[in-house]
Amino acid sequence: MLGVLLPGNREVRVQEFPDPKPGPKEVVVRVKASAICRSDMSLYYGTPLVGRKPAGSVIPGHEPAGIVQTIGRDVRHVVEGDRVAIYLAIGCGRCRYCRGGYLNLCNDWLCLGFDVNGGDAELCVVPEYNCLKMPEKMSFAVGAASTDAVGTLYDAAKRLEVAGDDTVAIFGLGPMGLSGLLVCKALGARVLGVDLVEDRLRAAKNLGADQVIDAEEGEPVKAIKDLTSGIGADVAIDCSGTPVAESNALDCVRKQGRVAFIGECAAAQIKPSDQFIRKRLTVMGCWYFNISLYEDVAELIMNKNMPVEKIITHRFSLQEADKAFKLFNDRQTLKTIFMP
Repeated sequence: MLGVLLPGNREVRVQEFPDPKPGPKEVVVRVKASAICRSDMSLYYGTPLVGRKPAGSVIPGHEPAGIVQTIGRDVRHVVEGDRVAIYLAIGCGRCRYCRGGYLNLCNDWLCLGFDVNGGDAELCVVPEYNCLKMPEKMSFAVGAASTDAVGTLYDAAKRLEVAGDDTVAIFGLGPMGLSGLLVCKALGARVLGVDLVEDRLRAAKNLGADQVIDAEEGEPVKAIKDLTSGIGADVAIDCSGTPVAESNALDCVRKQGRVAFIGECAAAQIKPSDQFIRKRLTVMGCWYFNISLYEDVAELIMNKNMPVEKIITHRFSLQEADKAFKLFNDRQTLKTIFMP
């Protein structure tokens, strides 16, 4: 089979690998779509964000979808021909986090595309448990985007209790932020989108944002306060992972508001007393999603006709991997998909 490797230093290799064979409780999936994520850039540079393997030793791709081609002898709930998206976290299956559906919180978890071969290939082998059955009418491209992007933001929105009477401010309108926009609009909320990039502001407006705010032209916190009669947003979600945006997210919400940090950030510049203790905010970190929520995610996408396809701006073959990673790294694309 054909697959991709990222040895680091922005090098991309496309080469042949042996076809994988399933273990007793594993399946082989013929990949139909595999999405690039911003965290893949850590492999592109040679500094993996998660996992225990050095860059270049594992096929990347933690957002694949495809068709089950072969099943192991002890597989019971997946059959050949099933259309599946794949959950990225492989847990021990026994700890409180695995049993609660958050396999990514397992102390012994492995990450698809970082610890074990991922979906940037023609074939991918995964545990049966990680196969998420897709609706028949969902495209494979949407299936790939439905996990890390839409699933993470749906989990966040549920924990934030986003509802129809909420105003939600979203900072960072890349693929994650735009997924959050779609989720929150589907849940009935008013959504304000904040970014520095004109193309992303335009994309947010086209996807239904009630208002977009150019952070480079003014003060986003003041703009959000002006749009909410001076009260502030009910909810803020930061998908940018920048200290400035995280601080703005805390400042823009009303007293007793709710804030979620999703964008990865190594250090923050916040003032706890002024920004959330005395405002009695609920502040949470959100990382990936509970596996039990996938059926709800898929139903929301299909029942609300969420235009997830519009977040996907570029599609490439595996042979074009070098170009795909370069354009994504240079932020010239939104969601980018390999279509093996």
